[in-house]
Amino acid sequence: MEAVTAIPVSLTATAVAEIKRLMQEDGFDNTQKLRIGVKGGGCSGMTYVLGFDQPTDKDSHFEIEGVPCIMEKAHGIYLMGMQVDWQDGLNSRGFTFNNPNASKTCGCGTSFAV
Repeated sequence: MEAVTAIPVSLTATAVAEIKRLMQEDGFDNTQKLRIGVKGGGCSGMTYVLGFDQPTDKDSHFEIEGVPCIMEKAHGIYLMGMQVDWQDGLNSRGFTFNNPNASKTCGCGTSFAV
């Protein structure tokens, strides 16, 4: 029996719609999954990672509304409870991150400290 991983993050309806739109584009590699994670760098110390990637043995696997997702197991402590949204307005366009674990964020909204 495969272990079920608790879903560490959530996607808003607009984020799910945009991700599914990207997955329907010609030439999309269906072996890739949506990677949600962090990496060192950015104005505040850590930067969010959101993109399609191949799974590795370090990843936990979960699904959000039909979107197959992966996250390095070690990143869960930084991202548990985070919500990813898609903004499509005149002033801002792109994915945004609402992370309750961040002690501070920067003005760009893609970097944070814990």
